[in-house]
Amino acid sequence: MSARTPVSDLGHLLDGFREYLRLLARLQLSARLAGKIDLSGVVQQTLFEAYQAREGFPSCAGQQAAWLRRALAHNLTDEIRKLRSRGEVRVAEQSLEQALEASSARLEGWLVREESTPGRGAVHREQLVRLAEALLELSEDQRVAVELHHLQGLSLADVGQRLDRSREAVAGLVFRGLKHLRTLLADKRGQQK
Repeated sequence: MSARTPVSDLGHLLDGFREYLRLLARLQLSARLAGKIDLSGVVQQTLFEAYQAREGFPSCAGQQAAWLRRALAHNLTDEIRKLRSRGEVRVAEQSLEQALEASSARLEGWLVREESTPGRGAVHREQLVRLAEALLELSEDQRVAVELHHLQGLSLADVGQRLDRSREAVAGLVFRGLKHLRTLLADKRGQQK
């Protein structure tokens, strides 16, 4: 952690990552697993570990996000292993850390296309947090459709299969969700100024 960031401010800084981490965790788990894993608890554990590692916690926002993604991946993997060891779930093996990185890259790529200001440092972190919070304000169907299509990279047809809807219905959900999301992000930007 930077000498410029007092320990008392670290808790506030880390809390700013909460919705971003929750979004990334939600994107990695199937509906079957999400109901068995306490995502809020996994995110809380990740933030607690970052606070405990405060002396070694990075000062750069990009490195902070990367550190938190790695910790989140380890904590999610531990929770999945617990389920597997109890015989509650069978999960296909994949690198959760790589999947989190890919989701984060899609999330950041979407932000770069939507935001007119360059995302650097704290400004970029705030943009990620605003996006994660704005997604929660969408209707459940719109949020899931946008997350699956834009943040997980699934085709409209694949999203339709998951949601048991036609490709056209999913396209409408994504279109309306993105339109509402843009409005919400513009409102949140206006409130920040």
